[in-house]
Amino acid sequence: MIRSMTAFASAESETAHGNLSIELRSVNHRYLELSPRLPDDLRSFETPLRETLTARLSRGKVDVTMRLKAAATRSTALDIDDDLLNRLAAKAQDLSSRFPALNVDFTNLLNWPGVLCEQSADTEGLQAAATNLLDQALIEFIATREREGERLAVFLRDRLDGIEAIVASVREHLPEVRTAARARLDQRLAEIKQPADPGRIEQEIVLQLQRMDVDEELDRLASHIAEARRILGTNEAIGRRLDFLMQEFNREANTLGSKAADPRTTKAAVELKVLIEQMREQVQNLE
Repeated sequence: MIRSMTAFASAESETAHGNLSIELRSVNHRYLELSPRLPDDLRSFETPLRETLTARLSRGKVDVTMRLKAAATRSTALDIDDDLLNRLAAKAQDLSSRFPALNVDFTNLLNWPGVLCEQSADTEGLQAAATNLLDQALIEFIATREREGERLAVFLRDRLDGIEAIVASVREHLPEVRTAARARLDQRLAEIKQPADPGRIEQEIVLQLQRMDVDEELDRLASHIAEARRILGTNEAIGRRLDFLMQEFNREANTLGSKAADPRTTKAAVELKVLIEQMREQVQNLE
């Protein structure tokens, strides 16, 4: 399925730890660039999150924001390091004789690092909830990319039809162009007063006609059209392939324009370049 690189999706759920929400946003990028922003309780979830996204996305700059709003009724059990607290109390009592103004109460001791310990949250349960929420958001995220990708595919196929029509038109009037070119050369040769070798003249005419011949360019354009349609029908990331193919399209259009010996061919080359540029701009959005 063809996918765009631009998309947005969000999801949220109520967990035992509070309200957990996620937002996925992506824009165009040459490669896959992930920028996760996670709450402190889910810092360890960054690695599995990256692995999941890398397995399911190919390109784009993807911003991932997770938020955890703790439940108001959430109770947290506390642990006190009794050994550390006793040693701090003994030290405070020992120093009180040297510093009479020293006043250490229970609250001060609790603020000492390591005395008061909040029991670690259910990390596994929270990560499981985060994994489910990520999967839920990814389904909508990828579906959005696919919907936009299909819209772009319709646009690209329409432009390919236009290119094919132009190529067919050039082929149709090519014999007429060659005949006119041959007539012009014959006329110029007739205006030359000095006699010339007929064989040499014929050879020069053939060379001139070869320089104006665009059959190869038209054949290559037809081949590129077929390849672009084949790529659009594949079920994989196609952005880079089409981007390269657009360069090949443009090269043939430029050559066609440089060889044009007829206003219709010149116009066709310009129209081709317009369609190819329109395609190139949209191809930049494909994964």
